[in-house]
Amino acid sequence: MLDVTRLRVLAAVARHGSVTAAAKSLNYAQPSVSHHLARLEAETGTRLVERSGRGIKLTDAGRLLAGRAEEILGRLDAAEQELAAHVGQREERIRVAGFPSALATMVPAAAARLHAEHPGVELLLAEAEPQGALRMLRAGRVDVALVFSYLQQGTAAGQPADEEGVRSRLLLDEPVHLVTGAGATVPPRTAGNRLASYTGHRWIAGCERCRTHLIWQCERAGFTPQIAFTTDDVLVAQALAASGLGVALLPDLALRAARHPGVRTEPLPGARRQVLALTYGEPPGPPAVERLLDALTETAEGKAAL
Repeated sequence: MLDVTRLRVLAAVARHGSVTAAAKSLNYAQPSVSHHLARLEAETGTRLVERSGRGIKLTDAGRLLAGRAEEILGRLDAAEQELAAHVGQREERIRVAGFPSALATMVPAAAARLHAEHPGVELLLAEAEPQGALRMLRAGRVDVALVFSYLQQGTAAGQPADEEGVRSRLLLDEPVHLVTGAGATVPPRTAGNRLASYTGHRWIAGCERCRTHLIWQCERAGFTPQIAFTTDDVLVAQALAASGLGVALLPDLALRAARHPGVRTEPLPGARRQVLALTYGEPPGPPAVERLLDALTETAEGKAAL
């Protein structure tokens, strides 16, 4: 059986990049770190680190084990926290990672509802895009990850909830809007797809993952979008559209979080995005987490004010 202390040492070396930095973060002597690494290699029967110049680097096996070690240690830390809350040694704590528009809309309303009903629960928030939030969840650094997935022909594309051990709860199925300047001339509608009218326009797109949906929608309309601006900031995207510099596709939640007065929006037929809450492990989850999920669900359904 692998020793947890040695796994913690390996994870620290992977995180900090050297034995010296890992020793400092763990408050260990440097020889102690080297000893733990050597013992872990003996336990696993494989090389986990190798010399690189004056330092060391992880082998492929070392990187694999270090990634799993982060998950194991995170789960252990979460279990310790949950047990302490259960026996009354600590207040219940919920750690949430989510994307900006969710943190600006659904989460505050749900948190206010939760605080009113359970004032002893502590809520900690971290901003992260879906893949980052999922990594934090798997590593045990958060209890809930709020993510999104765009629908393509009725199927969620790149569904993060497909990960082993991850449970999902659908919070919201929302429309995606075409965003243009309020004073811009509306091009004549063409037969078929609404986006076909914007073939010659410049486009404002998000990150590589987010723009996949934009490109797919435009290709369905028969063209490849000319992406002139790249930003994940919905306020920047709206400001560019308001200035007549381009057009964009933005989900409903992003517009509810912050809407520029100089834009015109219209729901794009057939374009939708799902917002999900992800948790890790077998049900039921910790009571505080389940209460937060219920509050998020009620908020998304409109039973609590956003």
